[in-house]
Amino acid sequence: MAQLRKLWNAHPQLVSWFILAVGMVIIVVVAAWRVGFQPGQWAALIAATVALAGLCVWIVSWEDREAEE
Repeated sequence: MAQLRKLWNAHPQLVSWFILAVGMVIIVVVAAWRVGFQPGQWAALIAATVALAGLCVWIVSWEDREAEE
């Protein structure tokens, strides 16, 4: 637990990105399970979802920077 706290304190945006990306990928896979995507389409969908999670964390971090100033 101490290592998780240390990682969070050192890199809060990366940890947030990872947690959000995992949650979003799970939701996308559950929602699109029976669509019939090919493996390449799944890879593209998951990559886009992970990128979107990173973008969300980046945008939310703008408010953190404004609050610090």
